[in-house]
Amino acid sequence: MTKVALVTGSTSGIGLGIAKKLASEGYHIILNGLNTPDVANVVKEVDDLGTGEVLFSDADMSNPGQIENMMHMIENKFGKVDVVVNNAGIQFVSPIEDFPVEKWDKIIAINLSSAFHTIRLAIPMMKKAGWGRIINIASAHALVASPFKSAYVAAKHGIAGLTKTVALEAAEHNITCNAICPGYVHTPLVDGQIEATAKARGITREQVIKDVMLGEQPTKQFVKVEEIADLVSFLCSDSATSMTGTCLPLDGGWTAH
Repeated sequence: MTKVALVTGSTSGIGLGIAKKLASEGYHIILNGLNTPDVANVVKEVDDLGTGEVLFSDADMSNPGQIENMMHMIENKFGKVDVVVNNAGIQFVSPIEDFPVEKWDKIIAINLSSAFHTIRLAIPMMKKAGWGRIINIASAHALVASPFKSAYVAAKHGIAGLTKTVALEAAEHNITCNAICPGYVHTPLVDGQIEATAKARGITREQVIKDVMLGEQPTKQFVKVEEIADLVSFLCSDSATSMTGTCLPLDGGWTAH
């Protein structure tokens, strides 16, 4: 029976790369993101890669009610969800004394609380099916901190704790829960961080890339989206049945310091 995978924040960047990988392996895919004019092209691009159906949800991942509606839509359509990849995320860079409260609330809602809501609604379906894979796209910032990113670092540390807790609760139900902790990946989100960090630190864009971002990654290379997608695929495989509750760095050696 064809497996069903939800990937949040999947109309670009890391999420889209993961969705493409799973689509190519025959999964039904639920894409999620902003309902932009380009969405139809993105859906077709993913649909052309595999034999499964591809649906799109524009659920606002900061809104628990919309998340619930999306999960009910998936259950009504497919009767289950086998894989949940919590990837939706936003970023804002600012000294903590100037950090806008509304930005803190939004980042915690999208980067942390949304994962709680998808998981709490997916677990009953996974238990009923006797199989499930939950993969949280965290960050090296789930393991270490950087200045000016208080909300993001707090949310990603929260994801690490949520991952471990869910893994323990679901361990006897053939459901695994793991987090992937990438270093810097060159995506539209990171492009925004480059500009914001340059402004916050009063340095050039080139200095941000060389000294702030890749300065922490001994390989001096951005992590590739395809590497993350391949790790997701592995975590969904039978070879990863006993891997649960882990926070897996994919960071060019950043957290080895």
